[in-house]
Amino acid sequence: MFLRYTFAMICAATVLACAPNSHSSSQKTSPEPIPAVTEGTPVAIHGDLSVQGGKIVGKDGQPVSLAGPSLFWSTTGWTMDRFYNADVVNYFAQDWNAGIIRAAIAAQGNGSYITDPKGNTQKAVRVVDAAIANGIYVIVDWHSHRAEARVEEAKAFFTDMATRYHDTPNIIYELYNEPLNTTDWASTVKPYAEQIIAVIREIDPDNLIIVGTQTWSQDVDKAVANPITGYKNIAYALHFYAATHKDELREKTQKAIDAGLPIMVTEWGSVFANGDGDIDKKSTEAWLALIRENKLSHMMWAVSDKDEGSAMLMPGAPSNGAWTDEHLSVSGKYARKVVREWNAD
Repeated sequence: MFLRYTFAMICAATVLACAPNSHSSSQKTSPEPIPAVTEGTPVAIHGDLSVQGGKIVGKDGQPVSLAGPSLFWSTTGWTMDRFYNADVVNYFAQDWNAGIIRAAIAAQGNGSYITDPKGNTQKAVRVVDAAIANGIYVIVDWHSHRAEARVEEAKAFFTDMATRYHDTPNIIYELYNEPLNTTDWASTVKPYAEQIIAVIREIDPDNLIIVGTQTWSQDVDKAVANPITGYKNIAYALHFYAATHKDELREKTQKAIDAGLPIMVTEWGSVFANGDGDIDKKSTEAWLALIRENKLSHMMWAVSDKDEGSAMLMPGAPSNGAWTDEHLSVSGKYARKVVREWNAD
């Protein structure tokens, strides 16, 4: 397993940078660099991630396969944003041995970045800073089903994130959580992504960018047929929920991989696509076998104490990551086992 330092050292290294009150990038300032825990951590081992030959690889050119959790929507007022803190990131890095974590920054509706940009930016910063301090990778996800309706806000958010973190290998930008099945890849999703990529690349020329695909990030075949060109280190999101999505989506995914599409599974669940139900272990294990065989990275949904099957925590679990087995749901215990074993290889 990756060598970690003590919680005290990590917490001392974590700095909360306040978000600007305005969307104007001219008012943003880069925070002081956060000392990362370096020895033996995922980022120390793999360094800058890039796309080569249809694979996401580390500094040695070898494919990198990381596992970790996805936080729930960061929406202010939904209560799950209480898990956007350094203690929770520390817990996943230390106890689960996670190599990556995903911050699902809400980008639609009341309480999201659209109505509370400062609050949601602060949540993103807390998670990213803690990930850097732990030496793990972190996805900053624009969590929306209608991202093309908020292009200017997306530009402002990713300008801010790139300005703060362009000089660290930890950060990965995810531009669009789950376009709807009616949101066309060629005419809508791809042009939106190209606008946001251009903004990020003006500041950060290298760090990995993940592009969501049509039909809740499942139609990777459409990205194969019409990929984004002109930029390096672009990969594509795949999402699945094992009790709903089975052989048909697995076959589509494998064909896309075989065709050379670089894929990251930025969200998946072992239950139904509505987030509820029991674990479908047979389908989940089939998905994990595909992910392992193709050396993909993956994040399980979600760090939540909501009363539903995908929630990793029992209702009322503490906000500070001081969780014992009694705080973990059935899904949480299963996720912990998967991530621990994955990152121990």
